Amino acid sequence: MHDAFEVLSVLERLPLHIDSIATWESSLLVGTKEGVLLVYSIKEGSGESRFDVELKRSIKTFAKKSIVQLGVVGELGILLSLSDGVVSVHDLETFVPRARLGKTRGANCFALQVKPAGTGKGQQVLLCISVKRKLELLQWRDGGFVDYMSDLNLPDTAKVVMWCGDSICVGFRKEYTMVKVSGGALTELFPTGSKHDPTIVSLGHGELALGKDEMSICINKDGKPTQKQALIWSDAPLSLERVKPYVIGLLPKFVEVRTLEPRMLVQNFDLPKARLIAHGRDVYIAAEQCIWQLKPVALVTQITQLVQDKQFDLALNLAKRIREPKKDNRQRIADIRYLQAFHLFAQHRFEDSLAIYTDLNADVVQVIGLFPSLLPQEFRKKLEYPANPPVLTGTELEKGLSALADFLTMKRNKLSKQSKEQATTDEERKAQEMLMQQWQIIDTTLLKCYLKVNDALVGPLLRLKDNSCHLAESERVLSSKEKFEDLVQLYNNKEQHKKALDLLLRNAQKQSGPLRGHQPTIQYLQRLGTNQVGLIFEYSKWILKAHPEDGLRIFTDDTPEVENLPRDAVLAHLEGNAKALVIPYLEHIIESCGETDSAFHDRLVTLYREKVVALLTDPSPGAAPVRAGQEEGELGKMRSRLLAFLERSQFYTPAKLIVHFPIGKLVEERALLLGRMHRHEQALAIYTHVLKDTEQADEYCRRNYNKDDEHSKDVYLCLLRMYLQPPTASSLGVAGIAMPQPNVTAALEVLLEHYENIDTAKALELLPADIPISEIYSFLCHVLSQQTIRRRNQQILRSLLLSEHLQVQQQRISIQSRRCIITSDVACQVCSKRIGQSAFARYPDGAVEHYYCYQKKH
Repeated sequence: MHDAFEVLSVLERLPLHIDSIATWESSLLVGTKEGVLLVYSIKEGSGESRFDVELKRSIKTFAKKSIVQLGVVGELGILLSLSDGVVSVHDLETFVPRARLGKTRGANCFALQVKPAGTGKGQQVLLCISVKRKLELLQWRDGGFVDYMSDLNLPDTAKVVMWCGDSICVGFRKEYTMVKVSGGALTELFPTGSKHDPTIVSLGHGELALGKDEMSICINKDGKPTQKQALIWSDAPLSLERVKPYVIGLLPKFVEVRTLEPRMLVQNFDLPKARLIAHGRDVYIAAEQCIWQLKPVALVTQITQLVQDKQFDLALNLAKRIREPKKDNRQRIADIRYLQAFHLFAQHRFEDSLAIYTDLNADVVQVIGLFPSLLPQEFRKKLEYPANPPVLTGTELEKGLSALADFLTMKRNKLSKQSKEQATTDEERKAQEMLMQQWQIIDTTLLKCYLKVNDALVGPLLRLKDNSCHLAESERVLSSKEKFEDLVQLYNNKEQHKKALDLLLRNAQKQSGPLRGHQPTIQYLQRLGTNQVGLIFEYSKWILKAHPEDGLRIFTDDTPEVENLPRDAVLAHLEGNAKALVIPYLEHIIESCGETDSAFHDRLVTLYREKVVALLTDPSPGAAPVRAGQEEGELGKMRSRLLAFLERSQFYTPAKLIVHFPIGKLVEERALLLGRMHRHEQALAIYTHVLKDTEQADEYCRRNYNKDDEHSKDVYLCLLRMYLQPPTASSLGVAGIAMPQPNVTAALEVLLEHYENIDTAKALELLPADIPISEIYSFLCHVLSQQTIRRRNQQILRSLLLSEHLQVQQQRISIQSRRCIITSDVACQVCSKRIGQSAFARYPDGAVEHYYCYQKKH
């Protein structure tokens, strides 16, 4: 508790019995049981006297009976009194009666409400008077009270009434009821209790506090509770008054001062038989013959005492009420909140504490310093706190670090948004540098928190692109916890790739752990990219040596970083460190990546050729010849790959490669190279006279024939020539081959099967003069039939074209015969003006427009 009010005696041992009091400005109005109204002027005293109390008026004829209730409307300069069951209106200066509200005879209480009437309309004064079992509603208009609405009927006589917006709360002997002014609808609330008469006090902003024994229940104008818990008193109050931020309750034996937020007892003091309270500019409490003033203690003094007592919520409430410059008030509130945050932290209420630090935008370092081992000890000693921060261990430390992690994450998100702002001035650049330093502290501290609370979050933190963990400090804590996998991620984020690869190499040799083996190194190297190609080559050597197939994946993985590696450099690296992987690498970049550089294609052909030549052996005597690519074992596989590649690839340079192919051995391969060079006769000579394979010769022609290509349109004619006019054995370049002989039978088969692809005249010139007509009869029939069909088709096409030409000419004549006559009466269909001699546009339906109108419309 603290002293919110100072109790000062104003009047003692009055000879009259006090029944009501009211206050207005510096005046205190006292209504007595004898009907006398006493008017006192109470001003600040001088010297030893705290007050100058002066009885200005004593109006003995104010009322014939006890003055039960007084009400002041200072805005109108009127005083309302209730005496002998009648409400009267008096002038507030002279106290002369101005009106006696005749309809109110039998009244037992009243309530006033003063509220704005609207823009420029002043105040609206409403009066509710309880008369027996009804409520009379009046309003002030034109210098007097007139009916506001129809009277409202009640089920019982009201003990107390109070306005609440457009409703009136009525306290009966046994219960409270909310009455709607418009319509008179009644809403029963709850019983009044059993100890005293009902009590109602306005809390402002449309809220009321209703007494029920030792409780005061807060409700709104709809009768709904506004607080989760009631305000609890030590005894049932006789009367209540709201003096913000306090509620004063007159209890049978003493007076209590309490607050709603936070809900607490502030002060209590003994005032014998106190039963009346009035609040205006000052607060007065009256007993039967005594009156006291509750003088508020200076707010600054109260705040100082509350802060010392750790009552920060109430201190903040009072601080907001101090009248001082806004800047000073904001600073005062911030100082209190800093103390409150530290106090909550000392009580291990970490989330509440850090929520306040967040609202205050507190220095991150100051908050981190509350926790042990997160900042260097020398640096932490320089930080100042209201007291020594508590020593946290065990579960409490984990709770605190979890709350700190949430706080830092929120700070980090805020900094992330600020960092995107472009700095243009020196001041802004300096602020950005400070921001980045703060960001580094936040990320490094987050890392330490996660390591102690939830190490599963370490990896996601380090994988953030904007991670700013301090390298040396993070390296130290991760190493001490043996979090090598996360340490690798840190190195990667900081582009310390050599350190990361050295760490991976050391851990690869271990028997256990997440980084054991060569796979983590492969995955790391695959992510480095072109800028680190030197490191990739350096640290891939041991993998290529120990695990060549897996090592190849460093250069063939389906990722952008791997695909963008310089392929010529990779090829050179593999040739120097893993020659066996060169062919698979070339196959990958050509087949999977679509590489078109002829250098790679030539290199792959050369490697295939070298492999095949190394595997070739002389055939056994008497062994049947085997077609190229169908040999047994590795030779057959490699040669079939070579032949397939020579057929499929369009990017190798045959002229450069053919000089390296042995004439007597790789004849099929030479034939493919010769064909790619359009040297079809040489290629077909190999098929027909060296290999003696008419099927391959025919397949070669089918593969290379193109009637639109000057080099390939006579390939079947070349085949015919090879059969009918074979070259000499020496020109074939193959040792041990017999003199080639004409093969008329094969030539006739070619004529018969491919007559449509062969120039007939040239073919007949190649045929021997002594060949019987009967042998070429079928060929000639097919040719003549084809020629007949071709001629007939051309005649039909000529007739169709002629017919189409005649139709077009007829349409032209018809269109040209049309006339468009523009007379002086012809008008534009857009602007309705005459066409005259202006340029115009004509539509197919005959409508015409000015050419200008036509262009404007389209």
